[in-house]
Amino acid sequence: MRMSRKAALLCLGLTSALSGFSQNPISQTEFTADPAPLVVGDTLYLYTGHDEREAPPTRFIMHDYLCFTTTDMVNWTHHAPIFNIHLYGENENANAAQMVYRNGKYYFYPSTSGVPVLVSDSPYGPFTNPLGGKKQLIDADDTNYSGHGWEDIDPTVFVDDDGQAYLYWGNNALYAVKLNEDMTSYDGEIHVFDIKDQAAFGSDYEEAPWLTKHNGKYYLVYAAHCPEHTYWAWADAPLGPWTYGGVVMRAFEHGGMGNHTGMVSYKGQWYFFYMDEGLPEAHSHRRTVSVVPFDFEEDGKIPYIHHDKRGVLKSVNPLNPYVRQQAETIAWEEGINIGYDNIHCVYVNEIDKGDYIKVREVNFENGAKSFTAKVRNGGSTAVIEIRLDAPNGELLGVLNCKSGEAWTDKSCKVKKRDGIHDLYFVFGGDDTSKMNFDSWQFNQ
Repeated sequence: MRMSRKAALLCLGLTSALSGFSQNPISQTEFTADPAPLVVGDTLYLYTGHDEREAPPTRFIMHDYLCFTTTDMVNWTHHAPIFNIHLYGENENANAAQMVYRNGKYYFYPSTSGVPVLVSDSPYGPFTNPLGGKKQLIDADDTNYSGHGWEDIDPTVFVDDDGQAYLYWGNNALYAVKLNEDMTSYDGEIHVFDIKDQAAFGSDYEEAPWLTKHNGKYYLVYAAHCPEHTYWAWADAPLGPWTYGGVVMRAFEHGGMGNHTGMVSYKGQWYFFYMDEGLPEAHSHRRTVSVVPFDFEEDGKIPYIHHDKRGVLKSVNPLNPYVRQQAETIAWEEGINIGYDNIHCVYVNEIDKGDYIKVREVNFENGAKSFTAKVRNGGSTAVIEIRLDAPNGELLGVLNCKSGEAWTDKSCKVKKRDGIHDLYFVFGGDDTSKMNFDSWQFNQ
């Protein structure tokens, strides 16, 4: 009998409680894949593919791309899907993509059976095609190294310190071009790498390149073999020549047979994003994205990185509860889901009694007097219990959500507690199934 999502998450929650602290995977409401982190200012944007829940173990079903943001590396805000790949054809899958910010614009490079380029003034879209219609920056007719028709996928874009941008991509092939300053065209010929050169790429190159730079060295991480290990190579120039460095993460140690990784430095710390099968209903075509911190070794090499359910152990910036926070800003959840509409855009829904949301490392400073949340309730009376440090931890207050209410701000008094705590919203009452939760704030 197929386990329901609620039952599966309950099992995962019990496993997490027995095994200790758990932070990975980043999202428990969606199956995510192909992580692509981007840092702009104080915000880390994480763009992912989206494995649909109906995907069988033998076939990908990927319609759109998702975006999550964080300013502390432990709480992640879920945004509405940013782009649907079916604009390029109903049979297309939303393969790996990357977003780049430059000159006040966001340039999005998804992949179909080619690499389009899309532009927006916002990291969340909407996007336009500067090339017009369904034209792509890279077409399948432009390359032929692998001999199959899906080699032009998995783009990675890197902008060097001198402003020169590079696009790498390829499945069973590795290509690169210099992008022009407009980020929508390229200069010169397509550079083709010899992926059979073991001095450059080790025993195999499969797909999923990611290009970055550290202390003057250029690093290329990529998937190798199938099931997929993650390998790395380095060079003194962005177009190589490359020298094979070693294994970053082995297949199945990270909890899955495929892997697409991304590396980024954020607020002085490097983070490694990878794919696994970290939810109870996951499989090779319903994947999840996780993250762990890491540091380069003294000689500049990338260390071997282990999968870790604990994820990021310490926030880089405690969360401020005295400004309005989105209900879908979550460190961990049990049972809830995320909904979308044209008014409030993104909110928490599909709530059952006993479900909860955890928000990590909330800085109450000298304490709060009251709590306000924007909610609506189409059913009978529901409540949100506000607790500290555990789902059954100290009760600060109870927010009552009457039946038949449209979106409204509801408030309740809370016990005054200071310091930094994990915050839990535990849902209860007569019927929570028609309650939605949009945002919250404590008041001093």
